[in-house]
Formats: sequence, structure tokens, C-alpha cells
Amino acid sequence: MYFITLKKKDLLTWLALLSLLIVFLSLNALSGAATVFLSGTAPRKIPIYSVETQENKIAISFDAAWGADKTDELIDILNEHQIKATFFLVGFWAEKHSDKVKALDENGFEIGTHSNTHPDMTSLTRTKMQLELQTSINILSNITGKKPKVFRPPFGAYNNALIETAESLGLKTIQWNVDSLDWKDYSAQQIAQRVINKTQKGSIILMHNNGQNTPKALRLIILGLKNKGFEFVCISELIYHDNYYIDHTGRQIKNI
Repeated sequence: MYFITLKKKDLLTWLALLSLLIVFLSLNALSGAATVFLSGTAPRKIPIYSVETQENKIAISFDAAWGADKTDELIDILNEHQIKATFFLVGFWAEKHSDKVKALDENGFEIGTHSNTHPDMTSLTRTKMQLELQTSINILSNITGKKPKVFRPPFGAYNNALIETAESLGLKTIQWNVDSLDWKDYSAQQIAQRVINKTQKGSIILMHNNGQNTPKALRLIILGLKNKGFEFVCISELIYHDNYYIDHTGRQIKNI
């Protein structure tokens, strides 16, 4: 009789544990469903990576965050070939190299912001995102007298909050669909061939202002893409400013 009583207690214990497990799993499932539902109501925003166009227009861009030794040479090469380009400048870089910023502006190149201190901005609160962007806007505006219209996220990292914050400050968030990889230890020929092979109508090309072989590669890229009939324009000239949508690849497409 005593043996049977123990079995009943064990059975009750197991039933209680099973009930708790069922409740836990049910709540977890409901929580997961809610997360999926919420994410479905807030689609992920995507920056502009390239532009759908029938024209042979492309944009070449340079990110500047650290060195500045090769900036003057890039300006000379671009001017020599009458090429317009967009330079995304970090705020602290612009403060340190205000003479370079003025030279870029005076030579007709578009200047965008690349943040103020080059952090991973997806790790910041919206308030800190806004501070990063507004501080860099103020620095660049004070030097050039012009407010930037385009923004490139540091490391290419973005989320909805960042794109929305940039939009609230009048900035379009710009990525790229052709990466030169000029910051790696590649030869000028390797960098140029990579860019020339990948560039299409509406492409946005990513380069850096202080890559070791960037100036030599730039000469080859300009010649190669000109031979293909491409026209170089600033990013603000390439993109659409209204009546458009962005597909899942980041390609900006004009509404018909």
C-alpha cells in the first residue's frame, strides 16, 4: 500500500511538471508569433545601393575617415579627366583637414557625411544617431557653407532607426553596389579590373581617399569606364529625389 502511494505522488509530480512545460511552451510560441507579426508590420528599410536608369550614368564615391595624403592627387586626377565625384567625410576628419574639404568643394565635388566619429551607428540610440549626424552636418556646413544631402553609414551598417533619423535631417542614405576593395593589398590593376567588370548603368562605386593604390587604380577605372561609354556624375545627380521606390536589392527605381 505504501508503495502505491509513492507512485501516485510521483505521478502527480510529473503531471505538474508537464503542465508547467506546456504552459511555458505555449507562452513562448505566442511570443514568437507576436515578434514575427510585429516585424511584418514594420518592413526593413533599405538604403540606395544603385539606380535603375536607361542612361549610361554612374557615380564614383570616396569615403574619408583616416588619412589625407592622397586626397590632392585624387582631385588632380578627377579634374584632369573632368570627372565629378562624391566624397563622404567623417566630421573629425573634416575638422582636421578643413583645407582638403575646401579644396573638394571649390573643385565642384559633392560632399556628404560619413558620420562624426565613424561608429557602428546601429549600436546607438536614436538620440545619439541624431547627434552624430547633426554634428557632422554642422562641421561640413561651417566649412563649405552647404548642407550635405547624402549620408553613408560607417562600415555600411544600418537599420530602420538610422535611415529614419537620416531622413529626418534631410539626408538620403547611400550604399554602393560596386566595391573596389581598394583598402586591401591589391594592385591598381586588380582594383581597376574589379570595378570595370562590375559596373553597370546606375552603379555607385565605393573607393577610399587614402588607399595605397587608389590613385593609380582611379586612372585605370576612369579610362576603362569611359571606353564603355559611361558618364560620371555626383550621387545627388544620379539618384531620384521623389516618386520612386527601392527594391529588395537596394536598387532605386522610378515610379511610372
